[in-house]
Amino acid sequence: MPEPSENLSMNKTSVMNTQEISLNKKTLSSEKVLSEVLFFGKDFIFFAFLIILVLKSFLFIGIANNDNASSFSYIKGFYSFYSPPSIVIYSAFLVGFLSFSYLLKGRLHFWYLFFFDVILSVLMIGDLMYFRGFGSFLSPYLMSQTTNLDNLMGSVISMLRPIDALFILDIIVFLLAGKKAANYYRAGKRSVLVFLVLFTLSISAIYYEHYIMDIQNPEEDLLFCVDWVPNQTMTDLSPVGYHLYDLYNYYIENQSYELMPDEIKDIRQWLSQKEERLPNNQFKGIFKGKNLIVIQVESLENFVINQKINGQEITPNLNRLLKNSFYFPNTYEQVNDGNSSDGDLLINTSVYPVRIGSTFFRFPTNTYNSLPNLMKKKGYTTLGIHPEKGTYWNWMQALDYIGFNKTIDVSRFNQDEKIGLGLSDGSYFSQVASLLTEEKEPFYTFMVTLSSHSPFDLPAQYQRLTLEDPIKNSKLGGYFQCIRYTDQEIGHFLEKLEMSKLLDNTVVVIYGDHTGVHKYYNYEVQQLEPGEMWWLDYSKKVPFIIYSKSLKGQVFDVIGGQIDIMPTLAYLFDLDQSYKKTALGRNLLNTKKNFAVLANREFIGTAANDSEKAFLIKGMDISDLIIRSDYFKNQGFR
Repeated sequence: MPEPSENLSMNKTSVMNTQEISLNKKTLSSEKVLSEVLFFGKDFIFFAFLIILVLKSFLFIGIANNDNASSFSYIKGFYSFYSPPSIVIYSAFLVGFLSFSYLLKGRLHFWYLFFFDVILSVLMIGDLMYFRGFGSFLSPYLMSQTTNLDNLMGSVISMLRPIDALFILDIIVFLLAGKKAANYYRAGKRSVLVFLVLFTLSISAIYYEHYIMDIQNPEEDLLFCVDWVPNQTMTDLSPVGYHLYDLYNYYIENQSYELMPDEIKDIRQWLSQKEERLPNNQFKGIFKGKNLIVIQVESLENFVINQKINGQEITPNLNRLLKNSFYFPNTYEQVNDGNSSDGDLLINTSVYPVRIGSTFFRFPTNTYNSLPNLMKKKGYTTLGIHPEKGTYWNWMQALDYIGFNKTIDVSRFNQDEKIGLGLSDGSYFSQVASLLTEEKEPFYTFMVTLSSHSPFDLPAQYQRLTLEDPIKNSKLGGYFQCIRYTDQEIGHFLEKLEMSKLLDNTVVVIYGDHTGVHKYYNYEVQQLEPGEMWWLDYSKKVPFIIYSKSLKGQVFDVIGGQIDIMPTLAYLFDLDQSYKKTALGRNLLNTKKNFAVLANREFIGTAANDSEKAFLIKGMDISDLIIRSDYFKNQGFR
C-alpha cells in the first residue's frame, strides 16, 4: 500500500499532466486558428475572385443604366439615379457566397469559386439581354416560362452585344490556368472558422446598411425596396442582392392573397370614381349584332402607318382601310413582363397586367368580366386563335378562363410554311379565312400574327420593298419588310372575307401588341445615317383601327392605351353595361379625358391636377390587387 507521501506525489504529477495536456490543447487550438487566419490572409485566389466579381458588378451597373444598355458609362451608370452603388453592399453579398468555399477542402475550394464566377457572369449577361428587350431583369417567374424558348433563339441572340464578352474574359483565363490554380488548395483543409467569420461579417454589414437606411431613415432612399424602375433596385443591392431580394419577393407574392377590408374598399372606390358618366352619343351600338374579328399584329408600331420609304408605302393595305375606319393614332402600348400575352389580356379584359412576371403564367385561371363573356351574353360564339403552341406564354389556358368558347393553336393548322416563330402569316390568314366561313354567326374571333416578330428576318422571296444601304441590311430595314409582308397578308385575308360575303356584316379591329424595332433595337435605329425624323421618334404608340365597310373614315386624336380598347368596343356593340364597373380603361369614343399610363407608370397626356394624375396611375396598383386576389370571381362574375 503506497505511503501518503507517495499518493501526494502521484496526485501532483496527475494534475501537472492534466495542465500540460490542457495547455497543449490550447496551444494546438491557437496554432490552428492562427494557421487558418494566415491561410486566409494569403489566399490571393479568393481575393482575386472577390475583386473581379465586384468589378463585374460595377461594369454591369454601368452598362444597364446607360441609355442603350450596350456600352459602359461611368457617369450615367453610377449617377443617373438617386443612390450610386455601395462597395460595402456589393462586397458583402459576394463575400457571403464566396465564404462557402471554405467548407470545401482541397481543389474543390477553387472549383467552387470558379463555378460561382461562371454562374454569376452568365446571370449578368442574361439580365442585360432581357433588359434590352423588355426593360426589366430575369426573375423566378421566367422559370415557369421556358416553353417560350422553343423558337426564340434568334431573338435571344440578337440581344447580345460585343461588350458582353467582358464578363467571360476572366473565366477563360481561370479555365486555362484551372489545374495550376486548383493545386494551390491541394493540401487545404476545411475551415469552418473562416467561413463563420466571413459569413457573419457579410450578414452584419448588410444588416447595418439596412438598419441605417431602412429603419433609421425610412424617409430617405431605401435599400430593400422595389423601386419604380428595376435599375435603381439593382444599383442599390448589386446583381447578387437584387436576385436574392427578388427570390424573397417571389416567395411572398406566391402566397395566397386575401384582400383586406380597406383594399376591397379601395378597389370599389377607384372603379366607381373613374367612371365619367357622360350621356350617350351617336357611336353607341352602331355595330350591334355584327361579327367581330380582332387582329393583334406582332410588333406593329404606329409610325409606319401612312408612311413611305423610297416612295413605297410600308402599309398600303392598312392605309387603304383608314378610309372606312375609326383610327386612333395616339394609342400607347401598356404590356409588361408578359409582353404579347399582356396584349391578349389588356384587349379582352381592360385590366392592367401584373407588375411582376407574366399574368398568364402566374394567374391563368382568373375570372374576368371580359369581352368574350360579354359577347356570349349577346348570343355570340367566341374563338381565340394563335399560330403557335398553346403553351407559349400559356395563352391557351388563360384564354379559356378569360371566356372563349374555343381556342385553337398551331397544332390545328396545316403547318405548310414557317416564318420566324411559327406558321407564316400567309398560310395562317388563308386557313383562318376558310375556318371563319364555318363559324356560327354572330361570332367574335380574336387572333394574333407572328411573322413580324423580332429579329425581323423575312425570307428574301417575300421582301417587297426596295431598300438601299444602310437601311437595307439594318434591323429597321428588316422590320419594314416584315410589316410590309404582314400588311399584304391582311389585305389577302380581307379579300377572302369579301368573297365569302362575311365582310358585309363584320367589323375588323387591328392593333399592335407592342412596339417592335424601337422596343428591341432602338439604339441601332438611332445610329442609322442619314437618320430621318419619322423613324427616329420612339413614342411607344401602336395603331388602333376599327374597320367596317359601312364606316366613313374618322381620325380620333384622343390619347389612350390598349386598356381602353375593350370598353370602346363594348360601347360600339352595345354590350351589357356591367363592363363599366369592371373595366379599368375607358371608352375612347365618349370621354373628356386625354391620357395613358405606361407600364413603367409614366403618365402621358393631361390631368386636371397632381391629385387626378396620381389617382389615374393608381389604377395599376388596383389592377394588381384585382388579379392577385381573383377579385372578379369573388364578386360573382363568371
